Amino acid sequence: MLTRKLSTKCIILMKTVKIDDSWYERLQGEFASDYFSELKNFLVEEKKQYVIYPPGSQIFNAFDTTPFDKVKVVILGQDPYHTPGFAHGLCFSVQYGVQIPKSLQNIYKELKDDIGFRIPNHGNLTHWAEQGVFLLNATLTVRAHQAGSHQNHGWERFTDRVISILSEQKDNLVFLLWGNYAKAKSALIDHNKHLVLTAAHPSPFSANSGFFGCKHFSQTNNYLNAHGIAPIDWSLADVSTLNL
Repeated sequence: MLTRKLSTKCIILMKTVKIDDSWYERLQGEFASDYFSELKNFLVEEKKQYVIYPPGSQIFNAFDTTPFDKVKVVILGQDPYHTPGFAHGLCFSVQYGVQIPKSLQNIYKELKDDIGFRIPNHGNLTHWAEQGVFLLNATLTVRAHQAGSHQNHGWERFTDRVISILSEQKDNLVFLLWGNYAKAKSALIDHNKHLVLTAAHPSPFSANSGFFGCKHFSQTNNYLNAHGIAPIDWSLADVSTLNL
């Protein structure tokens, strides 16, 4: 388990949110920028008309659960889940008590084939995030039931800067880029300092085109071990108290 980090409570969007100090120090210039002010205004107006996911307090959950200094692995998603009750600020992860999405089912299947992973009865990946797996969506919010509805309003500029900061300021990270959208972010990463692994997206529409069999999880741990970094424990315990 990680030693509990310090968190800064600050007004970044519509309300006070939590973000780890290590991230806030590096991103405060972004939060003070004109583009982020425009993004904030967009979200304020959206909130007046629509339900937005994830809940405001969880928009920066990835940044609060995985401090900058603890990041070992970056998994990049595109949008939060737009289904009620699913999104909680970690890409591909869902809250306890909801159905495991099909893309995450395929991630579990690849984990099982790759490292003998035992598939749990939930889709909450917080255990990974607490170990240093930074579960970042390129767009951090979405309207309920409208996939991609918050794209091209500033989030991508913000998260591109996040990826660049990670690449510039850290060494020996593993970036897992699944699908064409994520693969395009490869240009932001210094391949001489980091391991970049790409594959098809785990969606049912593309998993058979190169995601299955990619062995990214064993490759990740092999790389971390080779650089003297503690590997990721990918296992996820069942939640016995929930009827999943």
